[in-house]
Amino acid sequence: MTSKASKPSQLDPSALGTKEYWDNLYNREISNHALDATDVGTIWFDDSSAEDKVVDFLNGEVFEKDLLGLGKGKRRRDYGLLDLGTGNGHFLVRLREGEEDSDEDEAEEEEEEEGRENEETGKKWVGRMMGVDYSERSIEFAKRIAKDKLESREEQGSEQGNEIEFITWDIMKEDPSPKVLNGEQAKGWDIVLDKGTFDAISLSEEVDANGKRIFEGYKEKVLALVRTGGVAVVTSCNWTEEELIEWFVGKGEEQGERFEVLRKIEYRSFSFGGVKGQTKVVLRATARGVWFKHERRLQTRRGYRLALTAKIIIED
Repeated sequence: MTSKASKPSQLDPSALGTKEYWDNLYNREISNHALDATDVGTIWFDDSSAEDKVVDFLNGEVFEKDLLGLGKGKRRRDYGLLDLGTGNGHFLVRLREGEEDSDEDEAEEEEEEEGRENEETGKKWVGRMMGVDYSERSIEFAKRIAKDKLESREEQGSEQGNEIEFITWDIMKEDPSPKVLNGEQAKGWDIVLDKGTFDAISLSEEVDANGKRIFEGYKEKVLALVRTGGVAVVTSCNWTEEELIEWFVGKGEEQGERFEVLRKIEYRSFSFGGVKGQTKVVLRATARGVWFKHERRLQTRRGYRLALTAKIIIED
């Protein structure tokens, strides 16, 4: 009988793991925005162009390949996005505004859309979007940024509204249903985004009822938010690739709901709270009859296993 593998060394708690820190930060950013409407506050991991990379990744690998198993068709309007620790909400606003297509992209889309009206403009995600954060001040700021950025676009209209939902919600303490898991997303979201939220929670000194640091239960919280076949993108700079695999995958011996490694993508290093890192993880939830990158399909009497699993893309 083998002993249970130990987890990576934990990070020392710091102010960045407290709600007070983030409330104070967004209070300052709200004040700055009131003086200068063009000041949208902190763009996460801006020194490494992390936002650009994730936008390109969502529009490329995730949209073109990883969401095909959902069977929703190849339209961005069909997918719902949930942003954990949304901060100023800028990332969702950027996805809503869309990226301009090249002439080649437009030609390909016109060919694919032959016989029906093109329902998208550029690489615009127009499906349901929700940003959540445990800081009320974050949500207030995100709503202001979204209003300023998208107000001029409302006149263009959309069958699936332009409005982005911003909700105060604590992933570690509150039940996701019905506040976050509701409507078409009652069984999970197609894409779940984490831009340093795991990092921040890892710096919290809070413990759960069993005396464990609360971040140790984060994996299960995120998994519950991703629908079968969906994708979760987690960006971290506090943990190495090996450590993230330990926290989100372990040794791969777990039964039932679990995560699996999918692929690696090179990523430039950046810093967070004085700590350098360069890791990005994408979790892909898969289930019966769905393609597995590593061909780890387990046969049962009824075919493929029904237990929810997930894939992880490590970017470093």
